[in-house]
Amino acid sequence: MTRIGVTMMWSRVSRLTIVLWTAAAASSAQESPADRVNVEFSDPGRPGIVRVGLTSGGITVTGYSGGEVIVEARVRQDRPATASDRADGLRLVPSVATGLTVEEDGNVMKVSASSHDRTIDLTIRVPFQTSLVLKCVNDGDIRVEQVEGEIEVNNINGGVTLTGVSGSVVAHALNEDLIVTFVEVEPGKSMSFSSLNGDVDVTFPPDLKARLVLKSDQGEIYSDFEIASDPTVSRLEVEDSRGRGGSYRVKVDRTFHGTVNGGGPEMSFTTFNGDIFVRKAAQ
Repeated sequence: MTRIGVTMMWSRVSRLTIVLWTAAAASSAQESPADRVNVEFSDPGRPGIVRVGLTSGGITVTGYSGGEVIVEARVRQDRPATASDRADGLRLVPSVATGLTVEEDGNVMKVSASSHDRTIDLTIRVPFQTSLVLKCVNDGDIRVEQVEGEIEVNNINGGVTLTGVSGSVVAHALNEDLIVTFVEVEPGKSMSFSSLNGDVDVTFPPDLKARLVLKSDQGEIYSDFEIASDPTVSRLEVEDSRGRGGSYRVKVDRTFHGTVNGGGPEMSFTTFNGDIFVRKAAQ
């Protein structure tokens, strides 16, 4: 592979060394070369945070036993380019530049790419104990495997799948399914799982202790946990505007409140046009 030097930056808190490789050839006719960056955290002795944002593309993050964050960016070659009126008789020279940027400061690593006018997929390897903040808008899913930490995920037009994760999760998939499988949950940490037009499917360890808040406007709720209904939570919503010339209105909220294994931190599950699945992992 060809090595391209990237300026080394020194700061008060850390020395950041980045080496960028560009693959000599694509692995197939459908796949463009990848840009690759390796970056160490300022303090590798404590868990870091990786923040990633894409306008168009997908994000895949996998935990591994190494100490560096390894980022690969690749332009997705799945869309025909719009030909210019002035390009008659000319061949298109496809651009495979990703504009990959990685910035590290104080154990927080920010990853971005030039995905406004092209679709770019990011594949990232992080130390097992790493917190994540991942955001996508179009044309891609978010996938995370074998990562332990605080995970925050938001995908507008793609799905979210978190597999074999530990710690805490706040995740939203607006128009697709949200699927999470925990190995271990952080005790005492509240979590939230939501979608507008997809299913919410979360698997927890059997010893989960939690207060569950579940609501599906157009779907059903399923679980193999023994969920005890919480009678202390009022489901009545009262609106009284009679003193201002209005009316008195009482509504019974569809949100279900319950406890698992005696209760614990709040776990919120919300979807509008999908079902909710709260699963118990096999022992």
